[in-house]
Amino acid sequence: MPCEGCMERDNVSTGATMEFLLLGFSELLHLRALLFLIFLIVHLVTLAGNMIIFLAVVMEPSRPPMLFFLCQLSAIEFCYTLVIVPKALFSLAGAEGSAISFLGCAVQMQLFVALGGAECFLLAAMSYDRYVAICQPLRYAALMSEGLCLRLALLCGLAACALALGLTAAVFRLPFCRSRRIDHFFCDVPAVLHLACTQSYGPELPLLAACVLLLLLPLLLILASYLRIAVALSSITSSAGRGKAFSTCISHLAITLLHYGCATFIYIRPKSSYSPARDKVVSLVYTNITPLLYPLIYSLRNKEIRGILRKMLRRKKMAQVN
Repeated sequence: MPCEGCMERDNVSTGATMEFLLLGFSELLHLRALLFLIFLIVHLVTLAGNMIIFLAVVMEPSRPPMLFFLCQLSAIEFCYTLVIVPKALFSLAGAEGSAISFLGCAVQMQLFVALGGAECFLLAAMSYDRYVAICQPLRYAALMSEGLCLRLALLCGLAACALALGLTAAVFRLPFCRSRRIDHFFCDVPAVLHLACTQSYGPELPLLAACVLLLLLPLLLILASYLRIAVALSSITSSAGRGKAFSTCISHLAITLLHYGCATFIYIRPKSSYSPARDKVVSLVYTNITPLLYPLIYSLRNKEIRGILRKMLRRKKMAQVN
């Protein structure tokens, strides 16, 4: 049954003529200049931090599996912020938000979901690495071979891209109401779904399926890995030995909690509980603050990263002296 007030759409004209308007933070006009400056500084620092981690690991000739996965994580976060933040800055530059085409909105959603999903799968792979390192240390080098790490990284990316493509296609096949104003600073799934002219819960099923596969499945794998780690640590009689083993997991646990805390709040809930103001605040955290914290957490907690950064600084000083 056609919905009242829906846009007329066809396969030829939709992508070419239809546009959305990202309202962003248009309700905070008096704070636009301050928000723009804060966003820009955080964005540049985030890009620099993740780029430094990425280059530091790439330039290291011998990379253990955890550093290999950390390099992938930094690359994902680097792309993640580039997909979201520039458009948010443009929306702050305009008094009434910024326009984005139908195709541009779909591409942004596809990239955002794919990168976020790849991060979820990568966090699961990193938890398996910690499980092998702590529970099977003698077989660690054999189990976590370079070939396995490459296959895991490739699988994470391909699976996330396929699921993101399916979710994006399902969302943008919906009939949208005549109001094209997205009360958000990017094309997030709940914000776009809110414009759909449907009264049933059918449009939420693809989002629910994506949440199960992209969020819940990796989370279950992470919990299973840490349950085995907890059992293994409980058999260690020395408190110093337990603390040393657990310290290798703290950075990964901190990032997992940050990532899943925000993602669960935004996506695992019914459409009826959608709140634009609340969602924008939480989205602001996981698209700007969280990627900024990742390099800080790993550079402070990971001794291999600290060692690589110290070597980079020594090389730079030697080059300046020479």
